[in-house]
Amino acid sequence: MKSIAKKIELTPPQILVIGFAAIILLGATLLSLPISSANGQPTLFIDALFTATSATCVTGLVVVDTGSHYSMFGQIVIISLIQVGGLGFMTMATLFAFVLRKRISLKERLILQEAMNQGSMEGIVRLIRRVIVYSLTIEFVAAVIFSIRWSFDLGIAKGIYFGIFHAISFFNNAGFDLFGSVVAPFTSLTTYADDWIVNIVSMSLIILGGIGFVVMSDVVDYRKHKRLSLHSKVVLSATGLLIVIGAVVIFIFEFTNQKTLGSLNWSGKILASFFQSVSPRTAGANSVDIGAMRQASQFFIIILMFIGASPGSTGGGIKTTTFTTLIGAMIAMIRGKEDIVLFHYRLGKDRILKAITLTMIALFLVIFVTMLLTTTESQSFLKLLFEVTSAFGTVGLTMGVTPELSFFGKIMISLTMFAGRLGPLTLAYALGPKAEKELYRYPEGKITIG
Repeated sequence: MKSIAKKIELTPPQILVIGFAAIILLGATLLSLPISSANGQPTLFIDALFTATSATCVTGLVVVDTGSHYSMFGQIVIISLIQVGGLGFMTMATLFAFVLRKRISLKERLILQEAMNQGSMEGIVRLIRRVIVYSLTIEFVAAVIFSIRWSFDLGIAKGIYFGIFHAISFFNNAGFDLFGSVVAPFTSLTTYADDWIVNIVSMSLIILGGIGFVVMSDVVDYRKHKRLSLHSKVVLSATGLLIVIGAVVIFIFEFTNQKTLGSLNWSGKILASFFQSVSPRTAGANSVDIGAMRQASQFFIIILMFIGASPGSTGGGIKTTTFTTLIGAMIAMIRGKEDIVLFHYRLGKDRILKAITLTMIALFLVIFVTMLLTTTESQSFLKLLFEVTSAFGTVGLTMGVTPELSFFGKIMISLTMFAGRLGPLTLAYALGPKAEKELYRYPEGKITIG
């Protein structure tokens, strides 16, 4: 890939787009083979392509049930795509470089910088090394706990297999599960809605995978430096607030709904409320039936999915830092302040413009795809908006629309998942013309706003 990039002078965003697309096509080819299905029959390529895109983009939307449709070979392909897609193919390539003791070139460092959404290359290789260590360690610990818990229900062999699969899936915020093979298709974790072990471990994996590796590294180094960066403070504060607010809102709206929280005891209600608040942060697992929720709860989840996780994580969405910047801009404008100040630090104008640009592109994308699907799919507007937002945020939650999508619908949702995983700006940089430095500035003009 390095020689090809050098020959045709691909930019880092373009390499990321091509790399992810190549992995998706490879995964789709493998999943369409007879060996990948449980019944030994070839899977339709469009369904295999959709599943490969969902796995590589760590989303979790599926047109066929993972646990009952795919064989163990197919499931291993899916979990491999999730691991590569969650950490990034360049991170996995760097892991092999570490094993082979190869030097990371300047071009590769630039690609890693783009993939991890970092402002500079300084310490990027050290960060990637930590990403690999943290990821494998967290997944291993969670897999052990899951394996022990599920061995009581499924037997030792199946319990271990389920433990490993779900630890990787949840940490990478993918949302794929195998419980369709033991309970019923598309059930996710509804059987364990009031199980403390499954819920706490799952939520911990989702949160750790969603806050970003930079924040994780910063927290680990806190004892040494006795301080956190502004980025980490914003991410941790925004994540905590969104989880608590989300849990309270869902608890209030669904308290008397017998199809969701109403049938659970008090501890189950609290657990399920927090789980449904954490999961829209791009995880995609659910412990209650999302389709049975009240419309107010469903719309609120759409907002959480659009915000998504944090930069440099395995999640999607516009990111918590973007949302915080927009809220900060609104508060500053209302108060008549010129600067956005967070934790006694002033944000630069370029950060504000980037946040606005990213949000507007994301909003236009979600609106445009939803409008298209309303003309091709026989579903309600709210269900389609939910589906598209879930795809863009690489969440994986659904109100039952995914298995019923038309061919065109599957293509559009696949493209939305792809755009959501790479990020609207990265995709725009990759597909747009190369930016040239302006040699002059136009005179300032004034228009009336509001």
